[in-house]
Amino acid sequence: MFTRPLLRRALLLRNLKHASENVSQVRNAGHGTWTYRAPPPLASKRETMLAEVLGGLCWYWILYHLATEPEHIYGEWTYVDPSTWTNEELGIPDDSAGALKK
Repeated sequence: MFTRPLLRRALLLRNLKHASENVSQVRNAGHGTWTYRAPPPLASKRETMLAEVLGGLCWYWILYHLATEPEHIYGEWTYVDPSTWTNEELGIPDDSAGALKK
């Protein structure tokens, strides 16, 4: 009657002991390795080269399009002086219209 709960408790404690010994190796079931008070492992040469190539490709894309299509940054049209706009374009009634006319 008491042997089954005692056996379960013993197995649980044994598993917890072994789990605490392996905690520093793998985290979150394969989502990368982590270390505590030690430098992280270096990336492989393949990963480093891939990151450099993709970064270079992104900068090429940005700088090429800045050089060939600057209107994306500066705008496509010339700047219009707001003082030349009429009251009708701004949606403002004339000074002679309204309740405050003299």
